[in-house]
Amino acid sequence: MLMPKRTKYRKQQRGTMAGKATRGNTVAFGEYGLQALEPCWLTANQIEAARIAMNRYIRRQGKIWIRVFPDKPFTKKPAETRMGSGKGSPEGWVAVVKPGRILFEMGGVPEEVAKEAMRLASHKLPIDVKFVRRIDQEQAKNSPQNTGEVAVTSAEETSNG
Repeated sequence: MLMPKRTKYRKQQRGTMAGKATRGNTVAFGEYGLQALEPCWLTANQIEAARIAMNRYIRRQGKIWIRVFPDKPFTKKPAETRMGSGKGSPEGWVAVVKPGRILFEMGGVPEEVAKEAMRLASHKLPIDVKFVRRIDQEQAKNSPQNTGEVAVTSAEETSNG
């Protein structure tokens, strides 16, 4: 399982998952990615299960990048314990995921293979995800809408006459 080697403090506060991901929201390493559409806490077990599902399908061809790391401890109180008496003991590790975050990336395989591998991995995750391509993101980034340029078309181009 993924977990930090050491941390400064054993326990953390819960925090918030409000808003969209501003970092880690583009495909940076591979050609294809799996993008989160909802906020959640992804446990180390869920990340590992998705990784294994992808690796089994691509039969260790190509390369997979895991873009999230479970660095937040979550605590749990024992069963049948009365209220109070402090915070529970650390139980596992989670990665805080916001909408738009790229969870996994893949490269060196055909698009159909990557799409099916990511579909299998998505069944292991507790949230809705979307298959994204690096090419689509680069085209969207360079489109006139995002650059502030005005797309000018003349009357001759638009008419079929």
